[in-house]
Amino acid sequence: MEILGATLRICVDDLETAVPFYERLAGGTALRFERGGVEVAAIGSFLLMSGPEAELEVLRKVTATIAVKDVEEAHRLLADLGAQIIAGPVPTPVGRNLLVMHPDGTIFEYADQSGA
Repeated sequence: MEILGATLRICVDDLETAVPFYERLAGGTALRFERGGVEVAAIGSFLLMSGPEAELEVLRKVTATIAVKDVEEAHRLLADLGAQIIAGPVPTPVGRNLLVMHPDGTIFEYADQSGA
């Protein structure tokens, strides 16, 4: 499995206020989308999320998003290593993702850009 990078997940109260700061910090423009009632802005290595507290409570449990070349390959390897597959692989606006709990209890999202 090839790991391409990681994205820091940040829950914010007001996405409109937070986005300009992170755009200037990362030197890029936010890619925005909505998923499950949560507004999301991806900017460089940051993934900003804002929405209902019940949804954010679940999202806060995910430590980081790990970019991989192929989610299917990641799924096979992680399952072989004894990780618990929580959800996926499922399609996203930019590819596919997979939620996984590592044997130590840490939860990560693995994502590829196969649909981009």
